[in-house]
Amino acid sequence: MAWVSVSIGSNIDREYHVRACLDALAASFGELLVSRVYESEPVGFEDGRNFYNLVAAFESDWSVGELQAWCKRVERAHGRRPGSPKFSPRTLDIDLLTVNDLVGEHDGVMLPRGEILQHAFVLLPLAELLPDSRHPVAGRPYAELWAEFDLGDQRLWPVAFDWPAQR
Repeated sequence: MAWVSVSIGSNIDREYHVRACLDALAASFGELLVSRVYESEPVGFEDGRNFYNLVAAFESDWSVGELQAWCKRVERAHGRRPGSPKFSPRTLDIDLLTVNDLVGEHDGVMLPRGEILQHAFVLLPLAELLPDSRHPVAGRPYAELWAEFDLGDQRLWPVAFDWPAQR
């Protein structure tokens, strides 16, 4: 079994799509560890609505390719269109962050995901959820990486969010 972490984001009907994603993850993979939900301003474009972002972690014996295909199926089921512009509003964005400590390209997916060290909306929930886990390339704990992270103009803040399955 591998330890998998995914980032989840939405800026269209955010609460609905984040809850639906968590429900789908739990139905497919069982028990989840889930960070707080953060609201963040869109990165890369200015005319979009704010995002909800979080990180979930779970165990799986699926291959990287199977995990990636699952993420894309769930995104499409929630209205995400393949080939839509990178910096555009989205109902649901699910990205594989890590699969154990795999490094490099696996089944066409680069691991660990580069955004971990670039975007506060990925690193902060990951550092909160798995503070002592080490980034597979940097070799340092996520909490330490977050403590040294330069926010620049990135803004995010925790929001009250209720996922009934987490109660």
